[in-house]
Amino acid sequence: MAGHFEALPGGGAAVALDEIEIAILRSLAVQLLELIGPGDEPAEDEDPLAALFAEGPSEPPADPALARLFPEAYASEESEELRAKSAEFRRFTENDLRTRKRTDALAVVHGLDALTPRGDGGAVLKLTAEDSPHWLGALNDLRLTIATRLDITDEDEGGELYRLPDEDPRKPMVMAYLWLGVLQETLIDTLMA
Repeated sequence: MAGHFEALPGGGAAVALDEIEIAILRSLAVQLLELIGPGDEPAEDEDPLAALFAEGPSEPPADPALARLFPEAYASEESEELRAKSAEFRRFTENDLRTRKRTDALAVVHGLDALTPRGDGGAVLKLTAEDSPHWLGALNDLRLTIATRLDITDEDEGGELYRLPDEDPRKPMVMAYLWLGVLQETLIDTLMA
């Protein structure tokens, strides 16, 4: 189980994490929450139906990592009509997407905070079948964010970054990106088992 998720009876998953891995995962999840930003919680007296139709932003985020987490619905550079459709789509979907991404990242933080440390400071994280999709979403968002910061695109998958010398300042982020990939892949495997 060390370093990767394994299936649990009943549809859950478990992974053994050491103290440093727990701290790194928690730190990354908190940074993701800070990047996504706070949610707009509806006031207690606000009509819940009106909150469903609240409009969000119509322009894509300026931060490249946020733009990757909240991509355009249409290739908007092609025409004015597609730009308008993309803005309309974003206006009615981005708030919900942000809420879901925040919920996923919070599930990681809360899951890690609830761990009972073993004698060596590590712990075994056990996810229920209901927790697993939140973790999967957060791991995906973390990898997308790190990939953007490292300029890894879908086409190259960062091949040259994998051979960085140890003294390169990007090396820790590349290692985190690879490790998160293993966690993501093995969690997917447990969900499909």
